Amino acid sequence: MSGMNIIIPMAGMGKRMRPHTLTVPKPLIPIAGKPIVQRLVEDIAAVCNDKINEVAFVIGDFGPEVEMQLLSIAESIGAEGRIYYQDQALGTAHAVMCATPSLTGEVIVAFADTLFKAEFDMDKSADGTIWVHKVENPSQFGVVMLDSENNISDFIEKPTEFISDLAIIGIYYFKDGDNLLDEIQYLVDNDIKEKGEYQLTNALENMKNKGLVFRPGEVEEWLDCGNKDATVNTNQRILEIKKSEFDNTALSKAGVSIIEPCFIDKEVILENCTVGPHVSIGMKSTIKNSTISNSIIQTNCNIENTSFTNSLIGNHVSIKGNCNELSIGDYSTLN
Repeated sequence: MSGMNIIIPMAGMGKRMRPHTLTVPKPLIPIAGKPIVQRLVEDIAAVCNDKINEVAFVIGDFGPEVEMQLLSIAESIGAEGRIYYQDQALGTAHAVMCATPSLTGEVIVAFADTLFKAEFDMDKSADGTIWVHKVENPSQFGVVMLDSENNISDFIEKPTEFISDLAIIGIYYFKDGDNLLDEIQYLVDNDIKEKGEYQLTNALENMKNKGLVFRPGEVEEWLDCGNKDATVNTNQRILEIKKSEFDNTALSKAGVSIIEPCFIDKEVILENCTVGPHVSIGMKSTIKNSTISNSIIQTNCNIENTSFTNSLIGNHVSIKGNCNELSIGDYSTLN
């Protein structure tokens, strides 16, 4: 069967994103009106120019509502959705292994707290592609080294001295998923761990040592959603990159100033306010007598008599009175 499977490990607790991840898994936080994981799936489908057979989500106990949402994201790109569970945080390789039945044929593995901008078609001539981006602080990342033929010669996790600035962004293509599964199984059978976890980089290293060829796929922009500031910044970039998708003319009226680009759901009520640039507002939210820029406001919020920027607001939040910069989880009230 031609086509490929996408595996999306997303079972992590998202501790750096609290309080937002206490009620909503991090990959479902909306960026410009769509959950992070939905944008990731759509963007991968766009660059791989191939039929996607399955999208496999590796999750924790997120509840039936979230599972239904994930299955519908897979359906929206014409793929079958599958749900797998990772009950213990045993590392990146273990997370991929949880989706064993989907780890066959051509596979893309994509960790769900990252978005990207890329203009390339996938190179399938090698055994695999590891997507990278040049970074200024490589010691915080896994990096790759390249040989004279632009093949990957080494994987180094968080190098203490400079050897490369090509950081692994967490998206991988494998020509043969069964091959990857064999190497992960080897790590588990032999209890080969780093920092107490089974790491994907160890499996990649073993594959490379057996003569498999991996090439880098370079993305133009790597957009991290690891914490509040990064997520707000990613919202800003996605609004800019995809600004042609958003049209708020129907919401324009006397007393309302919308500074584009913004995503504003059609069920939002705006009165006497200035919104934008770079604001996303979810459905059934109301903004009155306020000035808001560079922020994500989720659904069912009521915001009055305030002004803030660089903020991430959850669902069902009520804010009245002046603020400056906020990170507020679901069902909170600030008077």
